[in-house]
Amino acid sequence: MKVFRHLEELPADLGGTVLSVGNFDGVHRAHQHVLGEVVGRARELGAVSLAVTFDPHPTRILQPDAAPPLITPLPIKLRLLAAAGLDAVLLLPFTRDLSLLTPRQFAEEILHRKLHAREVHEGFNFRFGCKAKGDVPQLIEFGREFGFEVKVYPEMCIRGHSVSSSRVRDLVGAEGDVSDARQLLGRPFSIISNPGRGRGYGAKYTVPTINLSRYGELAPRNGVYITRTRVAEECFDSVTNVGNRPTFGVESFAIETHLLNFHPLELTPETEVELFFLRRLRAEIKFPSVEDLRAQIAADVRHARRYFHLLNARQ
Repeated sequence: MKVFRHLEELPADLGGTVLSVGNFDGVHRAHQHVLGEVVGRARELGAVSLAVTFDPHPTRILQPDAAPPLITPLPIKLRLLAAAGLDAVLLLPFTRDLSLLTPRQFAEEILHRKLHAREVHEGFNFRFGCKAKGDVPQLIEFGREFGFEVKVYPEMCIRGHSVSSSRVRDLVGAEGDVSDARQLLGRPFSIISNPGRGRGYGAKYTVPTINLSRYGELAPRNGVYITRTRVAEECFDSVTNVGNRPTFGVESFAIETHLLNFHPLELTPETEVELFFLRRLRAEIKFPSVEDLRAQIAADVRHARRYFHLLNARQ
C-alpha cells in the first residue's frame, strides 16, 4: 500500500479512484465493510482504491481540550488500512487552511480535481467541509455535478451496539468491556508500546512483570484483564493490570503484564510490546496487605489459565 502524505505527492498518472474519506480511528467493522467495498469496486472499474484520512485527528486542532484518545495511533491505523487491501492512503495534514474549505470546495478541488474520484463511499452520518456543514445529501448533489457516484452505508449494529469509534472508546475506556469492543472491532482491542521502567513491586512482592512505557492514547478502564502479549515476534498468554497500584500507596498510572508461560527475554527500550485485551477479570482494588494481593494475583492467574485452556480446546 502506498502512503501519500500530501496532495502534492500524488502522481500525475494516478488515474481514477474509488475512495472513502474519514478518520478511521479503530478501523472497526463498519470501516472494514466500507473499505472492502471500495477495494472490490476499484478492481471492477480498473481504478485505484484509496482511503483519505487526516493527521492529526481534526479534533486535536479544532477542539484540543475535547479531543478523545485514539483507539489506533497513526502507525497502527496505517497497518490496519494496509490489511484492508487498499492500493493507497492519502494522509492529509489537517491544517487551518484545510479546515476552512467549504463542502463545495472540498468536493470540487480535492475529490474531483485532485483525486479524480469515480466513486465515493461513506457512512450515513458522514460530514465534511468547514464546520462539518456538508452532509450526505450535499455530497450526492456534488457527485452529480462533478461526475462521481456516491454510495452511502447505513448504520451497522452488533449486539445492540452501534459500530462506531465513539462506542468503542466508551466500551474500552469507560466500561472496560473489551469483550464487546472486540465484536465491534472484529479483533481484540490492543495497544502497542515499548518496555518501560517499573518500580520493582511486581518482581519484589508479587510476580515478574513487563511494564509498558507511558501510553497516552486509549487504554482500558483500570482493572485486571486476561491478555495476550506480543514481545517482538513472540506471543505469551498473560494477565495485565491497568491502573495506579493502590496497594502500594502509589498513585501513578501503569500498564504491567505478567507472562504466564514466561521465559527470560532480552528487552531493550525499542522492543515492541503489543497487548491484546481479551476479557476483564475484575476492578483494581486496594488490598489490606501484599499477601492478600499475592493471593488475588494467584487467583487471577488460575482464571486466565482456565480461559486459555478452554479457548485452546475449542480450536
